[in-house]
Amino acid sequence: MSSQNLLDEKVNIICLIPVRNEEWILDQFLKCASLWADKIIVSDQESTDSTTEIAINYPKVRLIRNKFSEYNEWEIRKITYDEARKIEGKRLLIALDADEVFTPEIFESDVWKKILSAEPGTVIKSKFVNLMPDLEHYWTGPIDLPWGFMDDGSEYNADKIHTNRMVYPENAKELMLSDLKVMHFQYTDWERMESKHRWYQCWERINNTQKSQLEIYRGYHHMYSVIDKDIEVIPDNWMQYYLNMDIDFKKTNKAENYYWDRQVLDYMERFGTKFFSKIAIWNIAWDKKAKYYVLSNPERFKDPRTKFEKIIHNWLKKSQKSFSSLPNRIISKILKLAFGW
Repeated sequence: MSSQNLLDEKVNIICLIPVRNEEWILDQFLKCASLWADKIIVSDQESTDSTTEIAINYPKVRLIRNKFSEYNEWEIRKITYDEARKIEGKRLLIALDADEVFTPEIFESDVWKKILSAEPGTVIKSKFVNLMPDLEHYWTGPIDLPWGFMDDGSEYNADKIHTNRMVYPENAKELMLSDLKVMHFQYTDWERMESKHRWYQCWERINNTQKSQLEIYRGYHHMYSVIDKDIEVIPDNWMQYYLNMDIDFKKTNKAENYYWDRQVLDYMERFGTKFFSKIAIWNIAWDKKAKYYVLSNPERFKDPRTKFEKIIHNWLKKSQKSFSSLPNRIISKILKLAFGW
């Protein structure tokens, strides 16, 4: 599927994807994206697994090996926009992550007619659905995901973390595609997701000191607030459509250790374990992780929390599904004001 024969004017459909150690699902993603994209620009941030080897096997991929040492979403995404804009002609820019795939509606000609008829400067959005580990259920995220932009040359502006992935000019026109969804596979590998979220929490503790520990917890444990009524059954065609093309999402590669864990240990070496004691990253034994990575004196990575801190973390976990209730809001306020949480 591409823009040929849908409009008189050729539109270059360009997929933009930043990656780092995405071998677990990149092959499936690139198979999917190759079905509708003219070019796939992959920006790799020093992957240590087989990510780049997988990427270069796809003819439509243009691989950029960036050398950014620190995590900065603006940098790692901007480089893909700069590369895409070297392609002459009319451009549709589609920004996805490796664990995001369109539902089969992307292959319907009526959907493409809407997309490719969008005026320059239009942002294209869809619902974002989070698939669960059983690959049979999902819940819908609270936001509409802006994933597409009919390029008009507008500047890409963003922050370092959890920011706009899409060029989003002020007063931009928006095209909401209600039937098309973006399937998010992050939660299909729960251990991987938790490792990533532990790292996110440490990053926030270091870089966003104005954020309270409670805000950090609630923000990175939102998946535990999903209630039964929000969970829906995945339509049969979502997986079967791709399976018919030999794209099997049940064959993702799961690992026992994730690179985020090593980065968290680096943070602990720099700042000390006590610096992170109020952050809920202690659901694994970091001293054992340190032994795995052959770090000296692994016992220094043991859980440093006080009994009080463990009690608060236990309360946070139990109250996650009802954290906005009045009693829990009162407790949260007391913890912030009286105990610095």
